[in-house]
Amino acid sequence: MKIKGLIVLTGIIALMLGSCGKSSLKSANLKSKEDSLSYAFGIVNYNALTTDSLILNPMIVAKAMMDGKAGKAKMADDIARSYIMVFINKREGIKAAKKAEVNKVQYKDYIEQNEAFLAKNKEKAGVTTTASGLQYEVIKMGTGPKPTAQNTVKVHYVGTLIDGKEFDSSIKRNEPATFPVSGVIPGWTEALQLMPVGSKFKLCIPSAIAYGAVGAGEVIKPYSTLVFEVELLEIVK
Repeated sequence: MKIKGLIVLTGIIALMLGSCGKSSLKSANLKSKEDSLSYAFGIVNYNALTTDSLILNPMIVAKAMMDGKAGKAKMADDIARSYIMVFINKREGIKAAKKAEVNKVQYKDYIEQNEAFLAKNKEKAGVTTTASGLQYEVIKMGTGPKPTAQNTVKVHYVGTLIDGKEFDSSIKRNEPATFPVSGVIPGWTEALQLMPVGSKFKLCIPSAIAYGAVGAGEVIKPYSTLVFEVELLEIVK
C-alpha cells in the first residue's frame, strides 16, 4: 500500500500551474517559476496527506528539506525510507485487522460453509491434511525432483471456489504459468514443495493460507477456501 501524499502527482501539479493566474501568484508572493513550482509541490502534497489523515509538522518537513539542501540531513535516505515503510506497514496492518473484524461478521454464513466443506473433505479417502490446514490429494505422483522455496516452477492449474465456480485457469489460456515458489500464496508455496516434477495434485487451501480475511478481487471473497488442480511441469533453471 502507498500513502497517497508520498507520491507527487505531476499531472495535477501541471494542471495547477497552468490554471494559476497572475493575481493568485502575487498573493502567495511567488516571484519566479521556481517559487511557483515549489509552492505547487507543497500544497499538493499537503492536501494529499491531509486527505489521507496523515498529520505532519510542516515546519519539520521544511527543516528537513533545508538540512538536505545544506548537506546536513539528520537521517540518511535509506533510514528515512525505512522509517516511512515501518509506519506504513503498521498503519496498514491496523486497517487490515479492523477490516477483518468487519468481514468476519459480514461473511459469517460464508465462513461456516467453507469450514464445513473443509471438514467434510478432510474425511475423504486419499486426502492428507498438513499442520497448516492444507489439504491435498495425489491425482498422479511424479518421479522428478521436488522444488524448494528458492526455485521457480512451471505449472498448469485450474482454480475454483468450493461451489465449483472457476476463477482462473492456465489450461484455458493454453499457457503454463511460471513463478517463484515463494512468490505465491502460502498454501501454494507449501504444496509445490511436496510435489515431485510430473505430479498432479488436488489442493484445498483454507483462507488462512490463501487470501485470508480480505479476499482477492470480486470473485474470491474474504475467507474463501480455494480448490486447485495443479500439475507441476518443471523446475525452471
